[in-house]
Amino acid sequence: MKIGTRSSVMALAQTNDIIDQLRAVAPDIEALEAVRFKPQGDRDQTSKLARHGGKGGAFVGEIRDAVRAGDLDAAMHSLKDVPGDEEAPGLVLAAYLEREAVEDALVLHPDLPLEVFEERRGAGYKIGTNSVRRAAYMKRLYPDCEIIHYRGAADTRLNKLDERVLQKTVDGGAVGPADGLLMAKSGLERIGHGARVTKIFSPGEMLPAVGQGIVTVECAQKDWATRGLLEKIDHDETRVRALAERELLWLLDGHCNTPIGGYAQIDGDMLHLSASVLSLDGATILETEASGPKDEPRAIGRTAARTLLEQGAAKLIAADA
Repeated sequence: MKIGTRSSVMALAQTNDIIDQLRAVAPDIEALEAVRFKPQGDRDQTSKLARHGGKGGAFVGEIRDAVRAGDLDAAMHSLKDVPGDEEAPGLVLAAYLEREAVEDALVLHPDLPLEVFEERRGAGYKIGTNSVRRAAYMKRLYPDCEIIHYRGAADTRLNKLDERVLQKTVDGGAVGPADGLLMAKSGLERIGHGARVTKIFSPGEMLPAVGQGIVTVECAQKDWATRGLLEKIDHDETRVRALAERELLWLLDGHCNTPIGGYAQIDGDMLHLSASVLSLDGATILETEASGPKDEPRAIGRTAARTLLEQGAAKLIAADA
């Protein structure tokens, strides 16, 4: 069984976790192999993702094409990188692995203490991120810091931060060096750099991206043998939470330039969804919450989306385009 994956350290670690789980539930399975890809978003470490059609075009499209062509049996994705529309034609998200930490984290240069950064409220410091959502929230929390566009795999970004390397820009210039980075806590932990976290932002401070912390496995819709195998590692609670969040994203019809947050939690038989849409500069934020029976996740996602649209989310999303 061939599973397509990006070639970054983090993506390979996620794919190896999938392989380990499959071997645990199906010990007699034929050889499992991680097939590495270096999609456009990894080859071009300078441009903003919009140039490649957003995260879907940058990180997902080429691997999906290989599944459709039959060159792969399945593909590993970080769910937050999967476009917010319904499953791609001919493909299905067949397994959602148990969700990891959802929090965003601030990683400061080793020579910059958090106390100093906090005392100055970020003034005079450059914080790197590729996420418009993290950037917008950071501007609300630390309006005096400067946000710079920062690309690269997680380990690459850490190295550039430590070595004070400038980030190249598409016009041939450069920005930086960065004094800190905004990154996913779960990603840092997965590549063995959890100790680098300087500050963790709670979901109340920085609402996570839809699907953050979730690894999903996609396969051909009509490949029933692979679907049956992947069902064995599907985590039901994570799937339910993901369905609510992705329904929110689908109805909002957001794009890669839209700071959108969505985070679902389960409490007993109830599911609670927090959602937000921000302007790129973080000055405007629309927020809502929706709750309901956990067996109706899509309905809860639609309720939250409609409330945000009533608040003016469509206008805000259009302005961010």
